[in-house]
Amino acid sequence: MSDLSGRDDELAQHFRDGDEHALRIAYDRYGSAVFHLATRLLPNRADAEDVTQATFVAAWLGRGTFDPDRGGMLSWLLGIARRKAIDRMRAAARETRVTDTVRALPEPPPVDESPERVLDRLIVADELARLPVEQRRTLELAFYDDLTHPQISAVTGMPLGTVKSHIRRGMASLRRRWEVDGATPGPRSAGTTRILG
Repeated sequence: MSDLSGRDDELAQHFRDGDEHALRIAYDRYGSAVFHLATRLLPNRADAEDVTQATFVAAWLGRGTFDPDRGGMLSWLLGIARRKAIDRMRAAARETRVTDTVRALPEPPPVDESPERVLDRLIVADELARLPVEQRRTLELAFYDDLTHPQISAVTGMPLGTVKSHIRRGMASLRRRWEVDGATPGPRSAGTTRILG
């Protein structure tokens, strides 16, 4: 095995050729610089460590894309690290938005487990399972979670008009199926009446 502790271009060539020894040398040589960049971009050390590891994994898997004519190996690795850090920041921002939205939702009403309520849930669940995914999702949020149209829009990220359209079409499909199947339920709970009435 050749000594790779010297020239960067020789290390890069072995790295591109799939030499795992070159990967270890590259990590030893450039890992601290990648970690330093990650700590500058991210709020905590754990995220920076994850991004550093992800950078070298991505570099190894995509080693054929490294072009020494466009810059050195360190610059290439730092570019990957920057993209990984940005991805991590965006994911954290999405998680924060979802958490804030859920926290802003009102407390659900007390659960009514009367026989009529249970029957309603079973009938609606069976019919919902036959609907297209987005229609089913909006109706489930409205029926089971008792969310308003704006709340469903906030949780799903769908425009308000799309939410209303999915609910309208979904309810029309449910009504048609109940008429065809002869499965129209008897007295309904207030929640069912509000959504399907």
